[in-house]
Amino acid sequence: MGRGKRSLGSLKAGSLIAAAALVGAVSFNSGALAQTPTAPTENAAPTADNAVMLTIFLKHDQSRPLSELNAQLEKQGYYKAFPPAGIEVVSWYVMMGIGQVVTLRLPASRLREVNRILENTAWGSYRTEFYPTYDYKAIGVAAHDKAQ
Repeated sequence: MGRGKRSLGSLKAGSLIAAAALVGAVSFNSGALAQTPTAPTENAAPTADNAVMLTIFLKHDQSRPLSELNAQLEKQGYYKAFPPAGIEVVSWYVMMGIGQVVTLRLPASRLREVNRILENTAWGSYRTEFYPTYDYKAIGVAAHDKAQ
């Protein structure tokens, strides 16, 4: 090989090492930041710049009667804490045989707060699944109308 040229294999290896180092640095820094205790931004309102939607599946424990589940939720403060004040409830449905499906719109800065409330008050009665979501209705309807 000529001077200043490297083989494709060494370029790939170098790129992979650089990418791994970058991911490691970002992961280390984000982990450190994520663990920094911060107070929730209680008065934050969702805006175009900071809003996320979050769909939450609250899958109930079917091995226990509903009265038991509700008593546990009450004891753990679920009904008092969820949803937190200032968080918009976009939809809240019962999905028979599954549990509840709740979609919230909230400032990204309050995501941890919502997660912690559910960890502290819903676990035991529900298994939780979280899905970031977005509103596609206007786009989908417009695409349908255009296709007509």
